[in-house]
Amino acid sequence: MKLIPAEKVKKINSKTFIDTYMKPRKPVILEDFIDPGSPAFKKWNYDYFRKIAGDQKVNIYGSELESLDRVASSPIAHTSFSEYLDLITTSPTEHRLFLFNLLTLKPELKNDLHYNDVTNGKIVKWLPFMFFGGEGSVTRNHIDIDMSHVFITQFEGIKRIWVFPWEQSDLMYRLPYNFHSLANIKSPDYRKFPALRYVKGFEAILHPGETLYIPSGWWHYIQYESQGYSVSVRALPSTLSEKWRGFKNLVFIRNFDNIMRRLFKEKWFCHKEEKARRKAGKAIRKQKSFHI
Repeated sequence: MKLIPAEKVKKINSKTFIDTYMKPRKPVILEDFIDPGSPAFKKWNYDYFRKIAGDQKVNIYGSELESLDRVASSPIAHTSFSEYLDLITTSPTEHRLFLFNLLTLKPELKNDLHYNDVTNGKIVKWLPFMFFGGEGSVTRNHIDIDMSHVFITQFEGIKRIWVFPWEQSDLMYRLPYNFHSLANIKSPDYRKFPALRYVKGFEAILHPGETLYIPSGWWHYIQYESQGYSVSVRALPSTLSEKWRGFKNLVFIRNFDNIMRRLFKEKWFCHKEEKARRKAGKAIRKQKSFHI
């Protein structure tokens, strides 16, 4: 597996961004996607979050690397938001929050974000997501089911993100009818997963104020180098094929997989694993890797 650093740009206009990065689907770090003068950079901190939402109950999730055979991992604990913030700020922990969106719970926080919209109006500003994690926590390698373009902005701490193009799905042992890969790319076992040797991608190390653009359909693995939180917004898929793939994933493929898992349980997962390995073997023989 080969990774190269993602490029960084600043004060880029919409036409240049769309022509250079969005249309050719190339990830890039934007240094001013969220306007540096946004109130969020002054108001937001853990004490503020404790004050406005500390009593909210949250589900805590552990390492996803231990649940590669599942569509989604189950929560390992329940606590208050305030207690969770105490946990991640006092010691390293793999614990993270999933599907707890403070920006939905407190929609007035959206007004604290001012965007330099380089997509020429394609950003879905009314639907941002917020993510929290402790030092050492990870989000397994996956693609977003709706095939949207994603912009992840770091506000606190440092985050390491690896991104890989859709065309390398077979080399990454993508589980059929799922949206994550079978192989653990954090510590690749080339004996068990030889196709990973041919994978090429980008590495982005995000600091506060920086935003990573992840093109539609690209794989991304996320690791918290320190405790922190980030905000992501989406832009709808650009092409008809991407829109159709996102619709099909949401409406048909996800529900089909849920039915088959309920009916056949472990046999269904074994079938998918075998198919993923077979497709990876074909990809190796074709020797088709992505050129970056």
